Amino acid sequence: MPWVYLIIAGLFEVVWALAMKQSEGFTRPGPTVVTLVAMTISFALLSLSMKALPLGTAYTIWTGIGAVGAFLVGIAVLGEPAGGVRILAALLIVAGLVLMKLSSPA
Repeated sequence: MPWVYLIIAGLFEVVWALAMKQSEGFTRPGPTVVTLVAMTISFALLSLSMKALPLGTAYTIWTGIGAVGAFLVGIAVLGEPAGGVRILAALLIVAGLVLMKLSSPA
């Protein structure tokens, strides 16, 4: 169950990152509320996952899901450029996440 919590926490991190962008510096109430709610859920689920997973593993996976997810959402939703080097960087992050999962004792 801790891995399920962690993956969902990472997905909520992507949600709050997108909502924060759309809040335009917290000047738009709707996206601001979504940001705060998604942050709360993300942190709560991360906390639950850390009951069973090592800190380094949980935090690395959480931030990695958020980073790669935000990168993909930026391209797909916001029309940000992909670029070969940016894609390579995202793939390297994913490779690191896979290695972190494979090396985790839990």
